[in-house]
Amino acid sequence: MIFKTIRSTLTAFNSLTIAVLCAAVLSISVFVHEDLYSEAVTNNLDGLSNNMAYDLSSILSAPEIDVASISALLLRLEEYENVKFAAVFDQDYNQLDLYAGKSLQADDKRHLNTYQEQLDKMQLGMSIKNGRLFSFKSIGEKAFLNGYLLIVNDLQKPLNRSKLSLLLKVLPLTFVIIGIGIALSLWLNRKMLLPFQKLARLAHQIKETNDYSIDINVEGKQEVVDLSDKISSMMDTIHSEEIKNKQYTDQLMQQRKDMERLANFDSLTGLPNRQFFMETLRKSLSTAEHELDDMVLMYFDLDGFKGVNDAHGHEVGDKLLIEASKRAQRFLRHGDLIARLGGDEFLILLYNDPNEFVVMDIAERIIREISKPFDINDWEILISVSIGIAKATDANYNLSDFVSNADVAMYKSKVEGKNKHTIFIPAMMEDNKRRLLLANSITPGLKNNEFQVYYQPKVNADEHIVGFEALLRWHSPELGNVSPGEFIIIAEQSGKINQITEWLLKEVMYDYASILAHFGENTVVSVNLSAHDLKNTKILELITALYDRYFINPKCIEYEVTESTYLENFDMANECFENIRSLGSSIALDDFGTGYSSLSYLTQIKLNTLKIDKQFVDNLGISQRSTLVTKTVIEMAKQLNLNICAEGVETRQQMAFLVAHGCHQLQGYLFGKPTDLATLLATPYKRENK
Repeated sequence: MIFKTIRSTLTAFNSLTIAVLCAAVLSISVFVHEDLYSEAVTNNLDGLSNNMAYDLSSILSAPEIDVASISALLLRLEEYENVKFAAVFDQDYNQLDLYAGKSLQADDKRHLNTYQEQLDKMQLGMSIKNGRLFSFKSIGEKAFLNGYLLIVNDLQKPLNRSKLSLLLKVLPLTFVIIGIGIALSLWLNRKMLLPFQKLARLAHQIKETNDYSIDINVEGKQEVVDLSDKISSMMDTIHSEEIKNKQYTDQLMQQRKDMERLANFDSLTGLPNRQFFMETLRKSLSTAEHELDDMVLMYFDLDGFKGVNDAHGHEVGDKLLIEASKRAQRFLRHGDLIARLGGDEFLILLYNDPNEFVVMDIAERIIREISKPFDINDWEILISVSIGIAKATDANYNLSDFVSNADVAMYKSKVEGKNKHTIFIPAMMEDNKRRLLLANSITPGLKNNEFQVYYQPKVNADEHIVGFEALLRWHSPELGNVSPGEFIIIAEQSGKINQITEWLLKEVMYDYASILAHFGENTVVSVNLSAHDLKNTKILELITALYDRYFINPKCIEYEVTESTYLENFDMANECFENIRSLGSSIALDDFGTGYSSLSYLTQIKLNTLKIDKQFVDNLGISQRSTLVTKTVIEMAKQLNLNICAEGVETRQQMAFLVAHGCHQLQGYLFGKPTDLATLLATPYKRENK
């Protein structure tokens, strides 16, 4: 009886031990699995939200926020079934767009407004609350904050599903092992007590070390050996799941590293990108200010890069950016940092308070090196570079002002002819403020009728008026009379030149009837087009509509484009002008000889009129070279059956020379200054008899 009692006690004890052992192993597995799963999901969402916040930065920093682009970006979350919702807010926490995920439930919808009201109290980063994983990220740099991104992910339900899957795999085998253990417990009074103690020790070791790869091999009766094998099999299953989770975690970590690289480095050139550079610059400015050191920032972009893209395609343009960045890096000192800001814009940070001689030497070397021909895809590409230079001390170590000063200096280099470097001085900020004021005043100026069309006459050899050039004037109550040479460039850079051209075309077409009634039905009115107009796909549609509305004879309208604009957009210009010529209008090449000065281009482009630039006319009879060039251009144009018009004629001697050598039309102050329509119609002019 005592033996049976002891055996029963031992059997019950060992059965309980086996059950506890299995439960402990399962608990450890579930806890480890839960921690690994939560960490993996958190890291994945963190990397995803960082990437999306970076992509949203360029959208929210645009002058006009494109909500459709935000929605398209949020649709990336479609493939993540556990995302409840995601929202994009501006810097004032106003919601710009909302994405409702597949796991969004009714209680989440009721709390959406609550989340938005608590945004200003929510800490940036990752957090877990009530079974939900929150990712709250800022969009843009701290100094250039554009908004916030909130992504809420369901954590508890998928975690429960994952734990259930693990249990469903392990529990059947666990129950089998427990059953075998109970059957074998009858023999524990003789030979199985010691092996089970060994199993208990192994279980404790596994719990302490979390090492599921430990080999369980317990000697004893066959039942004990079988139990050992079953437990070993269970451990192998757990170990296999652990390996899978570790591989998944490693994969997520690698993806995180890849996303960090994408977030910090430019994928095309391999250089640090704007985000990385700005963060480095912020830290460097703080250190330099503390140590009373100075730093120099160079801001440069490639002159004519857009023309290369248009003429040769983006593949050539990308290779050009890579080669140009490599050339610029050759002249940097150890420790200096170069980054691609975006497009064809680059930043260089020069450390250790370099003296002016070193800075000038680096800038001039970069200009000379990039000005050398590039051999790309069997094309010889020629470009130049404009550089702006600023000092940290001039910006009082303020990051935004530091970059802005370099940008202003770079713009000054472009305005003064490109292919040069300019050092920032405080006086340039006034020019920049005026440039911004002009850019922001163009659209209101058009709406308030501050712009006006002036007409300058063109005459033939007998001084009879044969046409007019429509010229734009801006009389602003706030800015006064703004020169076209000033506001046209700003309009092109700010993307508002198309508005101006459309307004000008409508005004000219409206004035058309009055001009022709006063000066004759064969009078031709010329309108200037910019490079941006050539890219405007709606320009031909607008011209056609205006012709129909105002009963325009297309042959009485001529479109002028400058030589540099034409040749920088060669194929696009030819296509645009071919469409205009098909309507019956003519094309004139303006400022000939001041851009590329390649006469061979005239054999490849389709023109009606060639305009000789004023700088050649001014030097007639003064500069032998200008006189010879003018003669050559006129003779060549005649051979190509082109109409020839000379600009800037101010003296009788200039007129006599041009007429004697076969110039068809003359334009300049000698025959009339640009005037508004009312004055034009009230002033008597010689009119050609038809």
